[in-house]
This record gives sequence, structure tokens and C-alpha cells, in this order.
Amino acid sequence: MVEGRIVSVIGLAFGDCGKGLFTDYLCRAKSAHTVVRFNGGAQAGHNVVLPDGRHHTFSQFGAGTFNPGVATVLSAPVVIHPTALLVEEAYLQRAGVGDALDRLSIDARCLVTTPYHEAAGRLRERARGPAAHGSCGVGFGETVGHALARPEQALRYADLLHPSRAHDKLEAMRQSLRATLSGEAAALNPQDAAILDDPGFGLLWLEHARRLIAAVPPCAPGRIAAQLARPGNIVMEGAQGMLLDEWHGFHPHTTWSSTGPAAAEAALAGYGLSERITHLGAMRSYFTRHGQGPMPTEDHALRRLAEPHNNDSGWQGRFRRGHPDAVLLRYALAAARRIDGLLVSHLDAFESAPGLRWAHSYNLHGHEVHDLAPSGHLDLSHTAALCEQLNAASPNYAATPIANAEAFLRELEAISKLPVVLGSHGPTWRDVAALPANRA
Repeated sequence: MVEGRIVSVIGLAFGDCGKGLFTDYLCRAKSAHTVVRFNGGAQAGHNVVLPDGRHHTFSQFGAGTFNPGVATVLSAPVVIHPTALLVEEAYLQRAGVGDALDRLSIDARCLVTTPYHEAAGRLRERARGPAAHGSCGVGFGETVGHALARPEQALRYADLLHPSRAHDKLEAMRQSLRATLSGEAAALNPQDAAILDDPGFGLLWLEHARRLIAAVPPCAPGRIAAQLARPGNIVMEGAQGMLLDEWHGFHPHTTWSSTGPAAAEAALAGYGLSERITHLGAMRSYFTRHGQGPMPTEDHALRRLAEPHNNDSGWQGRFRRGHPDAVLLRYALAAARRIDGLLVSHLDAFESAPGLRWAHSYNLHGHEVHDLAPSGHLDLSHTAALCEQLNAASPNYAATPIANAEAFLRELEAISKLPVVLGSHGPTWRDVAALPANRA
């Protein structure tokens, strides 16, 4: 059993780390009463498959929602996409969850994504051409960036209670976002440009978004604090992963979100709680990346590894697979600063696709590199330089393939100097098992 009343699930790679699977499992194993989402927004895609075959890709609801009675808290750093959340709730209804909205609390201070953010973000990404950053196309980064640039126009969840205020912000936001895009950028997709040119589109969106407010009123921080202070266990579900972190990922192929333990602790502190969190790092037995950005161990031959819930279509582009990478793992752990144990999914990969190898170092301009140094401070020039190094690096692989899952776990613990506390050989919570300590 994982110890601690409050446990976080932190991705250690480029996302797609099994966070949904392990959040679902931990809610069951610990009889958790609440899942707290503490970063990210509607671009998250956390897959949960049940033993009876039901499946849902959790985007904004916590991945413990299949467990009756488990609540979701969308804390203040999370960016809300109201209309997408209503669509997700409809999918959960079809999957047999009829009370997801009843169990949802949304902090009144959460930023809100609008169709204007989505359209501007898609046009901006198209305009980057070959230098695209890797957007998911749902407006998350555009929402955060615009709120930083024009805080007076930032739409908060509580603003939706006041149609006149929300409308004024929407119109100001529409005009300022449109002004940041050149005519050449707007011409790349006339449909998105038409949204930005239409003030009536925001009014129609606002009418739909207010359906969510009617079902889930904005929650004051004090009420959320009281819920989290209740006796019983809490799972804090991270989004994306340390290698996409806004300050530690490889700029510019990053998210506009802090993804690590410090973000989970800051979210909890925002509700006046200072309890120790047990931070668990989630990872696959091999590396993956969706879309643009460096991944030195990518191997096209690994496309034989089945991927039922990720594909090459959509805004992110190709779903990529790579061999286990000790250099990036060490970097992620150093950037996270404190991880108490590891959660490893896809251990069945050694049976379905033998031939995976550890990359213990890189060859970079004739030199062997074992470690990448995280910046001691928030420095995008440093992470941009690391990005260039990774683009130029070629991995040095172990002489022999990894024999099996047990051999992989032994080496993983030696590299990370951390225990693997849970491992999964399949997609459902029944495929997850606690692993023995002190693996020889």
C-alpha cells in the first residue's frame, strides 16, 4: 500500500505516462474521496479502461471518476474549458457515470478557455510552419499566455455568473487576440479567422458555457479547503509530464504549465493545507512523445508496440515511441527535486515487442554525455539550449536488449535510486500490482 494521506501522480516524461491508470488504481486501493487536478487544462488525455471493457479518456474530470463517490476538484491553476467539459460529461453518461457533475468542484478563480483562444492558438501554430511547438489545438497555452499579457481581459470561472462582465471581457479579448495575428496567419485557416472576426460567436458560446455554471457553481477556496481537510485520502493528478514542464521542458516544445511536485504543493498550500504529499513519478517502460520536439531514442521499428488510445491524427501529430532513456529519466528526476517512488506502466511491452534497450548516455559532437543539468532558476534560454543538444544527440545503447520486465525494473531502480512501488502489465486497475521492496 502506498503510504500517505495525500498522494500525487507526476508524469516523468512527455505525457502519456499512465497517469489515468494509476490515479484510478490509487483511488480504489486507498479509498480516496477526492481527486485534485492541479495543473493543465482540457488538453489532458488520461485513459482509464475498466475490466468490463468500458473506456474513457479523462480530460478535465479526475481519472478516479469511475469510482462511485470520488469527487473531482479543479483547483485554481487549472484552466477550464466549459463547453468541452459538458461534452466530456455526456461521454461519461454513456459510459455509465450519471453523477459526474454532482461530484465536481471548480475553483471560482480558474481561468476559462474560449473559442477565441482556440482559434487564435490554432492560427498561431499554423503560422509557425516547420517550427511548430506541438499545440493540442484546444487553446490552453493561448489562454494562459493572453492572461499574462492582458490580465484585465482574463476570464475567470466566477465571471460566467455575470453575463455582462463576461461579454465585455470576451469582446475585448477577441479584439486584442485578432490584433496579434497578421493577415497571412489569418489566411491559413479562414474558419478560425471567421471565429475571431465574429463577436456573436462569443455570445453563443457564453450561452452554452452558462449551462455548466448552472450545474456546477463557482466554488470559493474556503469550501474546497474544507473538502480537502476531511478525513480520508486524496489523489493529486498531474497533467503532461516533467519533460514538458514550462520551465524544465525543452523550450519551445513545452506546455504553459508547471507539472511537478512543487505545483502540487503550491495548489494544496493555496487552500491552507501544508500536509506532506507522497510524490509518485509515473512512467512507461519505454518513452513516447506526441508531436513535435526532441526524443533521442525514437525508433520507428517500435511502432509495433500497440497504441489503442493514441494515433497520428489531430493537432499533436504523430505518436512516437522510443527506447528507455536513462539520460532523460535522470534529468526529469533532478528537475522534479523530490519523487518518493515510481509507477511503471506497459511492463507487458517486453513480451509483445522484445528488443527494447536502455540508452545510458548520448554521443554529442564527439563527446559522451550522461547527464543534462536542469537550470537552477527559471531560464528559458537554458532549456532552449538543452533542446538543441537533444536534437543533435545520438543515443549510446546497452549491448544487449532488456531481457524481461524484471530485468528492466532492477535496472530502473539502480538508475533512479528509487523504489518501483506499482507496476502494470495491462490497461486496467486489475493489471496493477504492488511490487516488492529491495529488489535484488
